[in-house]
Amino acid sequence: MAQTGKSRRRSEAVREAVAQAGPIGEAPSERAPKRGGDPFTGGLRRREVLPLLVLHFIASEDSYGNQLMERIADVTAGVLSVNPNTMYPLLRRLEGRGQIEGHWEHPERRTRRLYSITSEGREEYERIRDEVEPFLDSVQQSIGAIRREVYGE
Repeated sequence: MAQTGKSRRRSEAVREAVAQAGPIGEAPSERAPKRGGDPFTGGLRRREVLPLLVLHFIASEDSYGNQLMERIADVTAGVLSVNPNTMYPLLRRLEGRGQIEGHWEHPERRTRRLYSITSEGREEYERIRDEVEPFLDSVQQSIGAIRREVYGE
């Protein structure tokens, strides 16, 4: 049976929590300290890939936070998962900089906040896109080299 997006995200959250908890019976102080997380996803986050994707998706159509989180998880095959504690501050920051504009889908009920890109946002999107491309190329080359080394491809 295929998982829905919601159950898949819940399963991923549980796996992540279990991984962070460590082995049964091991006290937190006995665990090795974290050393900066996954180099691939950490690099993606540091290199403005998340704002790039948000601006990219909003440029193609007005979008709301949950929709953006799902689209990012889908396009990255779950490698770059985004939670509300990351997405909504980013949206507020982009809105505060005048790069996106938000409006309530149904202002009288405040259901979902839809975001659209501004001309400043389009300029920032182009800047980030140009800046991130060499990094994405290097990640792609690195993964190709790893696959060739390990799998002989």
